[in-house]
Amino acid sequence: MSSNNQNDVKRPAKIINYKVPEEGAAPDDPTADYMNLLGMVFSMFGLMMKMKWCAWIAVYCSFISFANTRCTEDGKQMFSSFMLSISAVVMSYLQSPQPMTLPWQ
Repeated sequence: MSSNNQNDVKRPAKIINYKVPEEGAAPDDPTADYMNLLGMVFSMFGLMMKMKWCAWIAVYCSFISFANTRCTEDGKQMFSSFMLSISAVVMSYLQSPQPMTLPWQ
């Protein structure tokens, strides 16, 4: 039995016991915040530089941000980010209605 304990790959010093999260504590997943910020940045690039692909990436980031948001967050910032990305797409197509060309094509 002692030789079995010497070959044991478990490390008792590395064991961390589970702690129940506090009531009302938000999980530490910043994906929604990062996607919201990326959506706003790509929206601005789409509006200012007239890049249609940036505007479409902003819409995509806004959808990801909406899907990963917590129900306790305020929806005003998310709504404004989504509307900014939609307006970037609309304005880029109003300024030049030809189909989108990607920079690597």
